[in-house]
Amino acid sequence: MSNSQDFFDRPETLRRILFSLYVICGLLFGLDFIIHRHTEHPLEGLYGFYPLYGFIGCVVLVIVASWMRKGLMRDEDYYQQSGLIRKEDNHAGD
Repeated sequence: MSNSQDFFDRPETLRRILFSLYVICGLLFGLDFIIHRHTEHPLEGLYGFYPLYGFIGCVVLVIVASWMRKGLMRDEDYYQQSGLIRKEDNHAGD
C-alpha cells in the first residue's frame, strides 16, 4: 500500500472545501439583504427565513426519524427467531 492520500483525505483539501462552503453561505446570506424577493407569506420577508426554515425542518426530520426508529427497530436475529429463514437458505456460513 502506498502512503499517498486521496484528494478528499488530505486535511488542506477539506479546509479549502469548508472555507468555500462558508464563503458561499455568507454570500448567499448577504444577497438576502440586496435582492428583492416577491413573497407570498409575510414570514418569507424576514431576513434569513429560508436558512432558518431549512434548519428547523432538518431538526424536525431527525426527531421524527428517531421516534420512528423505536417502532420499526427489530432485534438483530429477528428473522431467525420467527422462522422466516430456513437453515438451508442461510448461505452466510458457506
